[in-house]
Amino acid sequence: MTPDRVRIELLSGLTVALALVPEAVAFAFVAGVEPLVGLYAAFIVGLITAVFGGRPGMISGATGALAVVMVALVAEHGVQYLFATVVLMGILQLLAGIFRLGKFIRMVPQPVMLGFVNGLAIVIGLAQLEQFKVTDASGHEVWMTGPMLWGMLALVAATMALIWLVPKLTRLVPAPLAAIGIVTALVILFDIPVPRVGDMASVSGGLPEFAIPMVPLNLETLSIIFPYAVILAAIGLIESLLTLNLVGELTNKRGGASQECLAQGAANVVTGFFGGMGGCAMIGQSMINVKSGGRTRLAGIAAALFLLCFILFAAPAIEIIPLAALVGVMFMVVIGTFAWNSIALLRRVPRSDAFVILLVTGVTVAEDLAVAVVVGVIVAALVYAWNAAARIHAVERPSATETGAKVYELEGPLFFGSATGFMELFHPEEDPDTVILDFANSRVVDASALQAIEDIAAKYEALGKRVMLRHLSRDCHALLHHAGQLMVDSEDDPKYSLAVDYDVRSGVLGGAA
Repeated sequence: MTPDRVRIELLSGLTVALALVPEAVAFAFVAGVEPLVGLYAAFIVGLITAVFGGRPGMISGATGALAVVMVALVAEHGVQYLFATVVLMGILQLLAGIFRLGKFIRMVPQPVMLGFVNGLAIVIGLAQLEQFKVTDASGHEVWMTGPMLWGMLALVAATMALIWLVPKLTRLVPAPLAAIGIVTALVILFDIPVPRVGDMASVSGGLPEFAIPMVPLNLETLSIIFPYAVILAAIGLIESLLTLNLVGELTNKRGGASQECLAQGAANVVTGFFGGMGGCAMIGQSMINVKSGGRTRLAGIAAALFLLCFILFAAPAIEIIPLAALVGVMFMVVIGTFAWNSIALLRRVPRSDAFVILLVTGVTVAEDLAVAVVVGVIVAALVYAWNAAARIHAVERPSATETGAKVYELEGPLFFGSATGFMELFHPEEDPDTVILDFANSRVVDASALQAIEDIAAKYEALGKRVMLRHLSRDCHALLHHAGQLMVDSEDDPKYSLAVDYDVRSGVLGGAA
């Protein structure tokens, strides 16, 4: 940790903190709570996950993905029920970390990751359009027009241009921070009439105070908050773990999924007791941090502490920052986050993968991240199952070891998707009295495979014929032996070089011919 590294980390943290303010305030409005509820969540969740999280460089705080779920709870039951829900959400995330459920994020295929990144980039971009609205005399939100709109657009463009230009001139200051400073100075100097952070809400406040949520401690309360807590915990962990993988790809680091679950859980338990709305990893702010040079925990810690300083001491200075500068920063995040190479990949990858990328992107924009990832994983799994099922086939030949017997050399996995195709490979009426199923190039995967083997054995048995299994792998042997289908007394397993034949005991699973 050299002085130069400390400087980079602190400046990166300051940049992130500035970008956190309007995001936290906006998401608090979405959830229907006071701005400080979002700011406290950004500070507490950001600090705890920065210290204990699974990946240095990640930034966490109040997010829109959680806010849209909270709004119904707050509207119907009030903010105290939200705090209780956030505590329970954190407990569920702690349990996910204790039982190491974070490792299941490995089940998310690459097309789903690409769709997630693209969808979230679009969502971040669309969220910035809200800053182009103002409140008219009747209290309704309307789109900007006239000089204010042109001034806003010009400042957004200037911010984006500065972020592109500054790194070519100097690396002493993160480009987003320099752009925010320059654009803010221009607005103040020329008194340009554009919305500022203070126009959204005041960010001034005191330290968050400990308080037990004021809700009845009974089963009725649990029945209200538990469904919300489960949904919030799932969304928070999915977004956090996918962001963890994305940051890991940029920083060449791996692991930490269970640790991230524990950190997110602890952060949400604490924030629920200190009047925060809860949160999870933020891909936009994480990208700002990484692109600004943040690589250690110091940047995340600094971002949280800077945010607290803004709330306690520097609110007047923060409130004069033009929203256009922060919108420009977020638009550059969108450009940097979107996987532009995926557009070309759509023509090169299998059509099923291209469909998954587009599906997850669309569902992320239309619904939310959790639904999109679940839908993407299910579709990808079904596509894989279909393709694997199509691979099952058999080569028929006379047996070299059993006189008059016929061998079916099976190829492809035997599981629920290929069980029907497996049954259609055989000709019981035409086959000789002894049939050998050779699994050297196949695998018995699940209960459907066991049932298929039993059903085919029963068909041959009904005709007075015998079925034997050959070349079972160790896992296949264990599966069949545990089911009681192998008519052997020992647990020994043959090497592939040996042709040991196993008889099949039919009727074990209750299958019918």
